[in-house]
Amino acid sequence: QVQLVESGGGSVQTGESLTLFCAASGTLRSNYVMNWFRQAPGGEREFVAGIIWRDGETFYADSVKGRFTISRDYGKNTMTLQMNSLKPEDTAVYFCNTGSIIPTTWGPDWGRGTQVTVSS
Repeated sequence: QVQLVESGGGSVQTGESLTLFCAASGTLRSNYVMNWFRQAPGGEREFVAGIIWRDGETFYADSVKGRFTISRDYGKNTMTLQMNSLKPEDTAVYFCNTGSIIPTTWGPDWGRGTQVTVSS
């Protein structure tokens, strides 16, 4: 089991940037995928970005490709989501997730989430 803690959310204007952080502890296996998912009010949880812990290969949802960048610090067990050119439709609670070995799918371990609000 992996414990995940997100930080870095906040409120910004359209076009601005935010950086989200996820700190992991516990049994984080090298073949796990570390993901960011988000859930807007009244919406379903959707995949945003993922990174294979072992080799750093990345995956993105089409809606964020070119604007968001996921990265990880293997030695510190931390993951970052750099979000640029934010839009109101990016408003959601963002969750850190792991435990799956299949990219873009969620595993059993979740953080509590961090709110991102983008106003026009």
